[in-house]
Amino acid sequence: MFYIVEKMKPDIGIQSVTRAIAILSLFTHRRPRLGITEISRILNLPKGTVHGLARTLLNEGFLQQDLETRKYQLGFKIYEMGSILAGNLEINQKSTGPANRLAKSTNLISRVAIWDGDSALITLIADPLSNSRFVHQIGPRIPAYCSSVGKAILAFLSDQELKAYLSRTELVPYTPKTIVRKERLLRELQQTRQRGFSIDREETALGLACIGAPIFGRGGNLEASLSLSGDPERFQGKQSKSLYEKLLKTTGEISRAMGYFPEALKV
Repeated sequence: MFYIVEKMKPDIGIQSVTRAIAILSLFTHRRPRLGITEISRILNLPKGTVHGLARTLLNEGFLQQDLETRKYQLGFKIYEMGSILAGNLEINQKSTGPANRLAKSTNLISRVAIWDGDSALITLIADPLSNSRFVHQIGPRIPAYCSSVGKAILAFLSDQELKAYLSRTELVPYTPKTIVRKERLLRELQQTRQRGFSIDREETALGLACIGAPIFGRGGNLEASLSLSGDPERFQGKQSKSLYEKLLKTTGEISRAMGYFPEALKV
C-alpha cells in the first residue's frame, strides 16, 4: 500500500501551536507562576504575541491567572488530561491492585515509575492510609541516579543506554548521602542487578529511605519500577528481609500481568 505524503508548509497556525507548547513547558515546580514580561523575555517573543497566546490558553483552561498579581500558572485542563493519560497507561491498570495491597501490607507508600526523559516519572502512588484506589497521576519526576525507582531502572538498561545516560547527566547531591561519583554509582547498579532490588539510603531526601525493583513486560522488555518508601529504620534489621521479599513478589505479579514469563524466554 502506498501513501501520499504532503509536505507541510510553515504557517502561522503551526507556529502558534509551537509557541503555545513552549509557554506551557516553562512552568515547573521551581517556577510555578510567570508573568507576560517573564515569558516574553525567556522565549524572546513580543509581549503582544505572548499575551494573545496566554489569553487563548486561559480561555481553554490550560492556564489560570491570579487576579492580584496577573501572573499565570497551569490550569486544571492540564491535570485533567494527565489523569486521563495516567488512567489509560497499561502499567497503571495492571499495577493498581498489587501496589495497593503492597502498601497496605507493609504500611509504606508504594510508587510506580516509568523511564522518561532521563528521569523516573511517577505514574501511580499507593498510600496505605488512603481508602481510594484512584491513585493514578503523572509526576513528579525524580532523578534516577539517587532514587530507588530510578536505580531499579538504570540497573537494567543496556550498557550502551546506561553509558549514554551517565555521559549527559550531572550527579548533583540532593543530600550528603547522595552518590555523586559515577564509579561508585556503577558499583551500586551492579549490586542492584545481582540482588534484584535497589536501595535509596536517604539519597533524595533525609529521613526517607526506599527500595525499588524493576517491572518487565512482553519479551523481557523493561517497563517500569516499583518502590516502597518510609522511615529509614523500617529498612534495617530483620524486618527489612520481609519488605524485600514482598516487593519482589509484587513486581513479579505485575510483570506477569504485563506479559513477562521468563521461563518461556529460556526455551
